Amino acid sequence: MATLGNSGIDVFPLSLGGNVFGWTSDKDTSFEVLDQYVAGGGNFVDTADGYSAWAPGNSGGESETIIGEWLRSRGNRDRIVVATKVSQHPQFRGLSASNIAAAADASLGRLGVEHIDLYYAHYDDQATPLTETAAAFDALVRAGKVRAIAVSNYTGARIREWIDIARREGFARPVAVQPHYNLVARAKYEADIAPVAAGENLAVVPYYGLAAGFLTGKYRTAADLSKSPRGGGAADLLENGGLEVVDALDKIARDRGAEIATVALAWLRARPQVAAPIASASIAAQLPALLASASFDLSADEAAALGIASARFA
Repeated sequence: MATLGNSGIDVFPLSLGGNVFGWTSDKDTSFEVLDQYVAGGGNFVDTADGYSAWAPGNSGGESETIIGEWLRSRGNRDRIVVATKVSQHPQFRGLSASNIAAAADASLGRLGVEHIDLYYAHYDDQATPLTETAAAFDALVRAGKVRAIAVSNYTGARIREWIDIARREGFARPVAVQPHYNLVARAKYEADIAPVAAGENLAVVPYYGLAAGFLTGKYRTAADLSKSPRGGGAADLLENGGLEVVDALDKIARDRGAEIATVALAWLRARPQVAAPIASASIAAQLPALLASASFDLSADEAAALGIASARFA
């Protein structure tokens, strides 16, 4: 288990991404994925109020609703760490105090829980004073609606600013940060956010840990991209050295009798401050490779080889 900063909340070192629930995974399939994740030792489910408003026919909140129905049907709320986010739901855009309060209540209702374990500011809202946002998150903690707070998609400078405000005003401080970070997306995180995470003891919970599936090895040609609704995001990687990283992962995977995805997530988990990479599974059959990453340790030589292969992305 890993601890989320100074929150005292312990999580499995792989977070299950809920972005596919209600999108590429229907309710029954989502339940199967959640069940297998928990059966494999998992306890940390990540979602957002905006998932998956982008899908035709959806309006936002579908993922939270499915997770809430699953929690009720399984009776396991006290064993699951639920993380969700605010600012991107079509009805609750931004991070004003009134919006945060209303969005949190809406998320609590969809999830069917009395509190959210980890509540993220999903994207920075520079149109709202950061003091107002920080105060609103603090109010949720004081009201018992949220256990701990976090930020996602913030720059290092803005994270420091939030923490400085929290110290000055006596507000609850962020305990975690959720950045875009993986073997083919290193530079922004490592240069800007990693120093803040280390200095402030923030748990890092990276999203796109598998680069939208690219780091599973399933996209090796342009033709592969058309086979998945998520393939479009991998197009640039095919042309810009991404396959060298996949080849390095593939070698380690073959040598160790593991899956490529397992190796990619193990590299991420071993990075400083990383508590739990996030990975999604559209079907339960994808989960064993993800779960295996929680106990798969790279040798120094293997880590070095991946560092060299991904150096152009650092």
